Amino acid sequence: MLKPLFTIPIFFQQIIGFFIAGAMATAVQYLVLWWCVEASWLPAPLASGLGYALGAMVHYCLSYFCVFKSHTAHKQSIKRFVVMVAIGWTLTVSLMLLLNKKFDWYYWLAQLLTTLLVLTWNFLVSRWWVFKN
Repeated sequence: MLKPLFTIPIFFQQIIGFFIAGAMATAVQYLVLWWCVEASWLPAPLASGLGYALGAMVHYCLSYFCVFKSHTAHKQSIKRFVVMVAIGWTLTVSLMLLLNKKFDWYYWLAQLLTTLLVLTWNFLVSRWWVFKN
C-alpha cells in the first residue's frame, strides 16, 4: 500500500474545514443582512445579528459532524456553542454599531472586519472548548 507523500496535521485540517463551514454560515448571514437592509426591514446592525444567529445554526451542524468530528454529547456541546454564539453575536452587533453607526463606515466594510474578528474568536473557542473531545 502506498503511503501519502505528506499528511496535513489535524489542526490545519480543522482550520480549513472551519473556514469552509464558516463560509457557508457567513453566506447565510450576508444574505440576511443584504435582504433586510435593502428591503428597509432592519438597520444593518440588527440585520447582521439576525443573520449571525441563523448562520450559527448551519455552523453548529457542520462543525460538530464534519470539522471537529466531535464525540461530545450534544447536550454539552450545544450549551457551550450557545455561550460562544451569544458572545459572538454580542461582538457582531457591537462592532457593527461602532463601525457603521458611530464611525459611519459603509455597512459591508464594517461587516467584513467584524466577520474576520468574530471568525477568529469562534474558531479558537470551538476548537479548545465547544467541540473538544
